[in-house]
Amino acid sequence: MREIHSFILVTTALIMGRESWALENPNCCQEQERLRTQVRQLETRVKQQQALIEELKQEKEVQFLDKGQEDSFVDLAGKRQYADCSEIYNDGLKQSGFYKIKPFQSPAEFFVYCDMSDGGGWTVIQRRSDGSENFNRGWYDYENGFGNFVQSNGEYWLGNKNINLVTMQGDYTLKIDLTDFEKNSRFAQYKHFKVGDRKSLYELNIGEYFGTAGDSFSGTFHPEVQWWASHRRMKFSTWDKDNDNYDGNCAKEEQSGWWFNRSEISTNICKGANDISLVGIHYSK
Repeated sequence: MREIHSFILVTTALIMGRESWALENPNCCQEQERLRTQVRQLETRVKQQQALIEELKQEKEVQFLDKGQEDSFVDLAGKRQYADCSEIYNDGLKQSGFYKIKPFQSPAEFFVYCDMSDGGGWTVIQRRSDGSENFNRGWYDYENGFGNFVQSNGEYWLGNKNINLVTMQGDYTLKIDLTDFEKNSRFAQYKHFKVGDRKSLYELNIGEYFGTAGDSFSGTFHPEVQWWASHRRMKFSTWDKDNDNYDGNCAKEEQSGWWFNRSEISTNICKGANDISLVGIHYSK
């Protein structure tokens, strides 16, 4: 943009310098007019680009704020940077809402919903509530995150890169809350939850199960089926990057990304994803 402005100034100076010469040389009037036309065209292009930039900025801001609610954001008022929601909770901030966090090795801050109920400090990595967000997405979206990060009940996926950055900081507990259409709630918790980096294809690691929803994640409900029902050590799969042990493509069939294995039981966790109200992780001391 600066180069365009410089070109306009230089061209204008040349035109002004040639005006007196052009008066003495009528044949140059046509060239002078051509240069002036070029200047006007460049000025118009600059104005159009400036208008487009402002329009894009405004559109992004409207898109960000339009879905939001003021009470969804919690102002940290210049407090220190936090690595996850448990640090925020332990620092005395008990209000659920969106906060900015910055894991130790993250290059930048990012928004995350902190659920301060049930002991507080849960960093929400997935929320599905009303079907408003499309979860049938490709590898790039699941890697970087997508969805509504401004509304308290907005649906989103935090992003595999961000989940890896959070969980590599220490020992985390995974909690899955499920709610059916009759508002009946169940939960499943897993110790030692960790998601690998990109090189590992965001491999899933989970530990011991506890809860009321049943253990559909580690497949321990029957020893004979654990080898094909467990999601442990599975790579993440999407419709365009199939990393499961199934002959077909679980992510494509179930229209969602997940750590699929190979069986109908393993895909049921995805079929039940519409019932998942919240998936959060909590740092375990």
